[in-house]
Amino acid sequence: MEFATQREALVAQLRKRQEVSEPVAAALRAVPRHLFVPGVAPEDAYRDEPIVTKRDGEGLPISSSSQPAIMATMLDQLGVRPGHRVLEIGTGTGYNAALLAHLAGPEGRVVSLDIDDDLIARARQHLAAAGESRVEVVCADGAGGYPASAPYDRLIATVGVWDLAPAWLEQLAPDGRLVAPLDLRGVQVSVAMERAGDHWVSRSVAPCGFMRMRGPSAGPEVLTVLRRDPELMLGLPEPRDIGDVAAALDAVPTEITIKEEEPTPAPAIAMNLSLWLALHEPRWCVLAADLGGRGVTMTAGLAEGGSIAVLAAEGSLVARGHGAGGARLAAELAAHVKAWDQAGRPEAGDLRVEAHQGPVDAKGVVIGKRHTTLVLSFR
Repeated sequence: MEFATQREALVAQLRKRQEVSEPVAAALRAVPRHLFVPGVAPEDAYRDEPIVTKRDGEGLPISSSSQPAIMATMLDQLGVRPGHRVLEIGTGTGYNAALLAHLAGPEGRVVSLDIDDDLIARARQHLAAAGESRVEVVCADGAGGYPASAPYDRLIATVGVWDLAPAWLEQLAPDGRLVAPLDLRGVQVSVAMERAGDHWVSRSVAPCGFMRMRGPSAGPEVLTVLRRDPELMLGLPEPRDIGDVAAALDAVPTEITIKEEEPTPAPAIAMNLSLWLALHEPRWCVLAADLGGRGVTMTAGLAEGGSIAVLAAEGSLVARGHGAGGARLAAELAAHVKAWDQAGRPEAGDLRVEAHQGPVDAKGVVIGKRHTTLVLSFR
């Protein structure tokens, strides 16, 4: 099979860093990703990297072929078995839908929804090129689900969601499972949820990062391009006035050393600390830089009043403050890092998520959404 060696190498690479079940590994070996990203060199299609496939008028990415590592994680969270009926929210290139069809087998059924008709048309072409005829691709706002083929055994969102849509919960079978990149005050985690009486409880949680859902169900998150070439973006959990942080970043920073020798890789610190800040600090932000062929680097921080403080882990762990209030923000950011450290450095996998319909009186961090109330606690 064409490029089978590259697919096997990708699976081997993933298994060096994470657990990948044999059914998911078999799907990754069988489905030719390069046919879903035409215009991308086949050798690049089998790298463990996301591939942006569509941008909006301002140049912000709005659709992509997700990183295979997180796709494998979410497919294992979902646990599709032969014969399952599966609903996917966010068709994109159609690659993940093809993986789902492989997992569900000849007796299963996969319905995939996307809000953009041009993406739907291309996904159909990609699926046809790959010889996959078991996926029904529909142009629709995914928030409404697809009642015509309900109930579903499994539902997966491959787009970042701010809330769990009522239609998804209604269209799942009683013993169904839902996996979605759920927004927690600006941080996404892939949550696998099942019913527990009158509410939903997480069975597993993993860090992730996806393009956000668009349309009426979009959340309040804000992503602003601060610079071009190289691209620098600032993410906020919701709109707020933070002043001219782009100008502040040009100033010489005030640096506070938090830990002289930091063994944890910078991406892991940024990911886990972002979650901690999101649950404890309303001024938090994330700064993302596009390094061209070397990927995207992200760091967490605090921003207000035309000043910003961000983390850097380059041997030592430091907080760098920029702007007039940068020194103060750096000190406050350092204090948050120390509190996270004293708490045992909890991460996404330590999180328990409950989703209730309507208000709830509960211990832990409570986040009210449009349709659900989330209750969060670290195990």
